[in-house]
Amino acid sequence: MRWCDCGWRRPLTGGLLLGSALLLAGRVVAGGDEAWELSLEEAVYSAVEHNPALQAERLGPVVAGTFEQIELGAFDPEVFLEGDYRRRQLEQIGLETGRARDTDRTDVGLSAGISQRLPMGAEWRLSAVQDFDEDRETGQELHTSGLQLRLSQQLLQGRGRAVNLVSLRQAELETLRSEHELQGFAQQLVADVESAYWDFVLADREIAIFEESLQLAEQEVERAEQRIELGDLAETELAPLESEAALRRQELIDARSRREAARLELLRLIGSEDQLQEDREIEPLTDPERLVVEPDPVAEHLALALERRPELNQARLDLRSENLQVTRTRNGLLPELELFIQLGSSGYADSFSGAPRDLDGSSYDAQVGISLGRSLTNRAPEAEHRQALTLRNQANLSLSNMARLVRHDVRTAHLELQRAAAQIEASRATRRAREEQVRAADERFRAGDATAFAVVQAQRDLLESRISEAAAQVEYRTALVELYRLDGTLLERRGIQAATDEGAPH
Repeated sequence: MRWCDCGWRRPLTGGLLLGSALLLAGRVVAGGDEAWELSLEEAVYSAVEHNPALQAERLGPVVAGTFEQIELGAFDPEVFLEGDYRRRQLEQIGLETGRARDTDRTDVGLSAGISQRLPMGAEWRLSAVQDFDEDRETGQELHTSGLQLRLSQQLLQGRGRAVNLVSLRQAELETLRSEHELQGFAQQLVADVESAYWDFVLADREIAIFEESLQLAEQEVERAEQRIELGDLAETELAPLESEAALRRQELIDARSRREAARLELLRLIGSEDQLQEDREIEPLTDPERLVVEPDPVAEHLALALERRPELNQARLDLRSENLQVTRTRNGLLPELELFIQLGSSGYADSFSGAPRDLDGSSYDAQVGISLGRSLTNRAPEAEHRQALTLRNQANLSLSNMARLVRHDVRTAHLELQRAAAQIEASRATRRAREEQVRAADERFRAGDATAFAVVQAQRDLLESRISEAAAQVEYRTALVELYRLDGTLLERRGIQAATDEGAPH
């Protein structure tokens, strides 16, 4: 559709550019004593600003964004501090005497350092160690200071950024998924608000039509009574007219009830209870009688829907997440093979301050090693990989099925819009024809060539056609909104920008 209802521009964020209450151009009513003159645009903006369900839904992307930070935290450097105290009593053989003697030893150890896990599957750890060893029998003390650097790299399982960043990538996809979910919720809310607004407009018009029709019916009764008094009309002709007036009173009661229900539903959607009084009367300002245009070819709406429908985009993200899971489980089938290198330097002295000064001496240690581990059956990793492959296939099938449903929905909505557009002119022509029928029936009744029942029937047909005409105009607007929702462009066409809160983690 090249025609847009209006040039609305509002962001779907916590910081809406909406005023402190509503942009009602000075028509906001505080106490509900006067009618609240409400346009369609203002109703939609109020819902975007105040609807409690949408307020809660906005927090979804914020919560999802925190998971990204949690996963990133796995690669942050960590500092550590460890201490231990040990007392031992053991038997030792003296090298000089060759005799056994009991010794009572005290060991105190303290280590501090920093370590970090890297996305490519490597890990490093730098630590400083201070040990104190005392022989309580002889009073001899030994202080040891050391610096150690350990580097390790996974060579098979756990090797590479693609594997180690799976959780982070999945968290990022979940954030995007929550944003699409918010967009879909907002589109449905806007569609519901517009539908509720038009339902209220239709109910309001029905009341006006029934009140006018009731007034005409009562006038017909009065006119018939006058003619009966003059002897110009038989008394039997009065009963159909009185019956019709009574019936229209009943219909007016039902119409008022429908209007009240529509008003309450509209108020529920556009604001919270503490912001909008449920006893506030509403006067709709937007007229559904606008220019009806030819819809764009269905192929254009189909292309938009396949690109923008939030449900489809969520399904695509689910498939990408399952692909990441397959990457993880495929890597889990490999054996654990780790290469490590450890370098260190030590200093020894009989005092606490002397040991660190001896670190630049000739004492050092270096170690290179490799470790290999593998389950004998590899049963759990194989089962997890089969599960991931199955879930990926399921997600792919779900995406294909959803695309088919989207195409079906858009085609159906396009047909409904064409039908609703055609019904507007058809219902208008029907109403004009029945107005002529009423005038003709009334003239024949005045001339005595028609009964009161014929006049009543003609008026009844006119009443139905007037209501049908109003309903056709509303149905067209509702069908237009539904097509925009189904092709995923409703928010854009209404100038509403779907985004997460400013400053939220992303």
